[in-house]
Amino acid sequence: MTTRERPLRVAIVCPYSLSVFGGVQGQVLGLAHALRRRGFETRVIAPCDGPPPEPGITTVGPTRRFPSNGSIAPITSNHLAAARTLEALRGFAPDVVHLHEPLTPGPTHAALVGTDLPVVGTFHASYGSGYNKWYAALRRPLQRMVDRLTVCTAVSAEASRDVQQAFGVECRILFNGVEVDRYAAATPWPSDRPAIFFVGRHEPRKGLAVLLDAFAGLDRPARLWVASTGPQTDALRARHQPDVEWLGRVTEREKAQRLRGAAIACFPSIEGESFGVVLLEAMAAGTAVVASDLTGYRAVARAG
Repeated sequence: MTTRERPLRVAIVCPYSLSVFGGVQGQVLGLAHALRRRGFETRVIAPCDGPPPEPGITTVGPTRRFPSNGSIAPITSNHLAAARTLEALRGFAPDVVHLHEPLTPGPTHAALVGTDLPVVGTFHASYGSGYNKWYAALRRPLQRMVDRLTVCTAVSAEASRDVQQAFGVECRILFNGVEVDRYAAATPWPSDRPAIFFVGRHEPRKGLAVLLDAFAGLDRPARLWVASTGPQTDALRARHQPDVEWLGRVTEREKAQRLRGAAIACFPSIEGESFGVVLLEAMAAGTAVVASDLTGYRAVARAG
């Protein structure tokens, strides 16, 4: 059977652990689902800290946590992970490889350097200052990797700007998406009063402290649901604010149910947002959104 007689084969490579919730990971898995529904043979290649979360994933090993853009990135970058990536690509024999965050160390670098396959690279991150120290310090070797990309895309104008300024390459803008039915059909989580829902890593750039300050001044009965964890969790919980429920990490199913059950989904990020997938998820659930006036968020929502 020739390549033309069989469905197109797409390998999606993610540098971040699929065992950890994150915006890039959600896009990778959602895109794989969408491609399979359209009849493409699709395999995801990524690190996992434990068993892969669903079928169709080849894991390249566990990760370590590294600081990145005001957050923590669960990545792996070693010879074993690179070898597993190249072995997975050889075994699957894709027609095209889609790299998410192609300049992040790990399996994406292995795919760029170790193959000559057609490669699509999608950039997700945005740096609020417009200046990426990593890009600047390693511009020459990273430039060769950018030049290796057959097609260069970004999830927003913010993310594209950083790539263009550093490497002189203009990305095609392809916005993130969500699986609408998952949120629209979720059973609303019950609450005895109007609920505000926050989900995001508990770190300064996500603005949870700002939300808690605002909630303390609310002059009507309400409940604040706070999902996930992070370096600020203990300090913020120590405030012992009434009517705040600290949920910890929640499943994707519970997140959808909480979004459906909330009166408001609030995302008060301070910086570093290239897009707003959680805003799309709230909209899919039919929930009103209150969010910071960031350029990345304005790609998704607008006042009024």
